[in-house]
Amino acid sequence: MKPVTVSIIVPVLNEGALLEPFLTGLMSMLQDGDELIVVDGGSDDDSAAIAMAVTGRCQYGASGRARQMNLGALQAKGDWLWFVHADSGVGPIHLARLRAVVPACLWGRFDVRLSGQRPLFRLVASMINLRSRLTGIATGDQAIFVRRSCFRELKGYPDQPLMEDVALTARLRRRHRPRCLRPPVVTSSRRWERRGAWRTIWQMWVLRFRYWRGADPARLFHEYYHDR
Repeated sequence: MKPVTVSIIVPVLNEGALLEPFLTGLMSMLQDGDELIVVDGGSDDDSAAIAMAVTGRCQYGASGRARQMNLGALQAKGDWLWFVHADSGVGPIHLARLRAVVPACLWGRFDVRLSGQRPLFRLVASMINLRSRLTGIATGDQAIFVRRSCFRELKGYPDQPLMEDVALTARLRRRHRPRCLRPPVVTSSRRWERRGAWRTIWQMWVLRFRYWRGADPARLFHEYYHDR
């Protein structure tokens, strides 16, 4: 039986402070036929240099996770495309679980756990996982994986600056329910800690509601990242 191969695609923008150990860990997990593709979106720190030093390759593209991940996917050759954020904690067990997914499955995601120790963060993660299981929608923090053939049939992530993960997985859901895997991927709680946990929860729910009602993702992006 042909081994299942995985292309891990990592979009980065000014992640130099944490990138070297993260990429080194991913490189140690790869097997024959796997690949690690880092796509830099115009970092003004040493992210691109670190990626080149650790992996021997780095793609360069316009900033925006959707564009960066689509660019990485164009270069990918693996059976699975696995989109992993640079502030996520993944290990060999996650890759093993992905390789073991049944061939009929087209896509899926992992449960998530926030890195912070506050009890509220455990509640937030539980709600994210529950919401995802009920709706069949996933976010980028959940380390989305997609069959390469299916991703290309759908023409990848839509070119929008926010909610690109929601938009893609809504389209994927119409083809197949996601496979929800454990153990959880650990994602950084820095966003909640920096902006305030309750404020961030409220902002995200409002953004999702407005997006569902048809708000322009570019406007939502501007409000979320620049109008603070």
